[in-house]
Amino acid sequence: MARVKPKRHGVVTDMTAMTDVAFLLLTFFILTAQFKKPDAEAITTPSSISTTSLDDTNLMTISITPDGRYFFTPIENNSEKAQVLDKMAGQYRVGFSAAEKNEFLKLPMVGASMAQMKSYLNLPEDQRANVKGATIPMDSVNKELVDWVKYSLEVNPDARLAIKGDAKAQYPKFKALFEGLKDIKFYKFVLITSSENQ
Repeated sequence: MARVKPKRHGVVTDMTAMTDVAFLLLTFFILTAQFKKPDAEAITTPSSISTTSLDDTNLMTISITPDGRYFFTPIENNSEKAQVLDKMAGQYRVGFSAAEKNEFLKLPMVGASMAQMKSYLNLPEDQRANVKGATIPMDSVNKELVDWVKYSLEVNPDARLAIKGDAKAQYPKFKALFEGLKDIKFYKFVLITSSENQ
């Protein structure tokens, strides 16, 4: 007598749990991602063999564009940012309204002199990016950029400085900055470079 073979049934896999886990992971990575801060201009850093990564806590950054303009990114703490602005306003005798201070706290970086800061803060956000030639003064006569660093260090002594200069920026721009930092006896900073392996 022939044996009766049992009928084979396909395996049914419930994909609901797998889909839930996939979306939970996706949501987690999206919510915890830190977005890159916008640069004032596209800055191509020089290459190096260093592989040390830079920690963003208590970090202020000076950017030097290919045409030699300076931008300052203060520490992200808004209360410290406001204190630094107050010290700069006292130094350069500029008064800011509460609305202008709030606009300053929203800025990712400073790219205007204190003389132009009020008019710069009163511009709509979309027009600020279109301001051509804006820079923080840094020469032998007016060392406003160094004052930003000096007052940031007064507010937060643990602050660290990173300098992000374009590979095509001229050496005298770096030299003027280094001499200004030497004047305030600030000798420890980091130069941001890109990896040669890329």
